[in-house]
Amino acid sequence: MEKPIIAPSLLSADFLELGKEIEMINASEAGWFHLDIMDGKFVPNITFGFPVIKQIKSLAKKPLDVHLMIEQPERYIADFQQAGADILTVHYEVVNHLHRVIYAIKENGMKAGVALNPHTPVECLQDIIRDVDMVLIMSVNPGFGGQKFISQSLAKIARLKEMIVDAQTQTLIEVDGGVDSSNAIDLVLAGADVLVSGSFVFKSENPQETIKNLKAVKE
Repeated sequence: MEKPIIAPSLLSADFLELGKEIEMINASEAGWFHLDIMDGKFVPNITFGFPVIKQIKSLAKKPLDVHLMIEQPERYIADFQQAGADILTVHYEVVNHLHRVIYAIKENGMKAGVALNPHTPVECLQDIIRDVDMVLIMSVNPGFGGQKFISQSLAKIARLKEMIVDAQTQTLIEVDGGVDSSNAIDLVLAGADVLVSGSFVFKSENPQETIKNLKAVKE
């Protein structure tokens, strides 16, 4: 079993100490920074925009994994690239021309991801699975941190893994929502490659140790 990439979600960081939080992640065994961008329309919350992303990028020594929970994400692809995004993920539920958007992300030099809400079946990606670099399975309803993990997500991840193997592609599976030490092993066994964890990491007594333990999950 390969060790997962850990992507701490900065939505749960202390924004008064953001520089210190970024340095902590730089020094940890985390692989990516996960940034949730919300517009108050697709989800009932608003987070940060381009100026904050640029500041994070100036300090981050690891890739920025940017998850867009916004309407009309295709309007901002180049802007997110310029702000520092390395991986850009859009929601299946808001994109009318997914193939076009995926290729626009790639043409702007970023890895392209597609996110699925808890109610959206993985089968909807059957015709595009070879074109995406990553699929993000939301294991809570998007919009707020600290929610309880939806257990049905495990079967969904396993089905998606079967699709990826059948398609003979290298698409990564990322999971976001309620990820902690109680379900990390099951998630990786089901097929997850990337674990996003927010409050579990940042609210722990020793975030670096928490990241290390998440990454070291064993059967």
